Amino acid sequence: MQIDILTIFPKMFESPFQESILKKAQEKGLLKINLIDIRSFSRDKHKKVDDYPFGGGVGMVMKPEPIFEAWEFVCASNPDLPTKTILLTPQGRTFSQAKAQELSKLKRLILICGHYEGIDERVREQLVDEEISIGDYVLTGGELPAMVLVDAVARLLPGVLGSEESALDDSFSDGLLEYPQYTRPRVYRGLEVPEVLLSGDHEKIRLWRRKQSLLRTRQKRADLLKKARLSEEDKKLLMEN
Repeated sequence: MQIDILTIFPKMFESPFQESILKKAQEKGLLKINLIDIRSFSRDKHKKVDDYPFGGGVGMVMKPEPIFEAWEFVCASNPDLPTKTILLTPQGRTFSQAKAQELSKLKRLILICGHYEGIDERVREQLVDEEISIGDYVLTGGELPAMVLVDAVARLLPGVLGSEESALDDSFSDGLLEYPQYTRPRVYRGLEVPEVLLSGDHEKIRLWRRKQSLLRTRQKRADLLKKARLSEEDKKLLMEN
């Protein structure tokens, strides 16, 4: 997958994208991330990318010209690659695991990071295919949401985690929260690992994990349980407790 990020603060991405799984994914050639500085497309001698809003009001608005030209430059660099352009904005639909899975199947994403009081509406109208928010709160810009989106999508790409089953067990992958996890030592400060996980009985372990996932979701996110598609086995496991 190729991800092009249009931003006025490209240096914000350098450390997060050069660590851990994202770094390895790029080294393996599974993921290509390009950082495009919108300021470099400004025609202002001071590289200004914002201006006062027409009609008055507080704050500044990102100008359309640098964003349009940055977007056109990116698209022209690989015109045959299908592209989806996403604007990171509090006005967008809330990001979810389901959306991450959907985006992970695409070949290319262009992410536009907004700033100040927003961007010129013509960018939304002409360039943007979808608007995404990571929550009902306002940040200083779209850079942090872009990092969240890239991380969530990249880990779902085949080969990135090393085992596709790892991502399948994540919280929200099937609409439920993940079951509890344990590792060595078997006993720590008097707290023991559940005996079933040491039994070697794969069916019992599967049932225990599924039940714990259901119970944890009911306890912490009952709203998710109401929307989940529960099998007859799931309903039976819930009734046992």
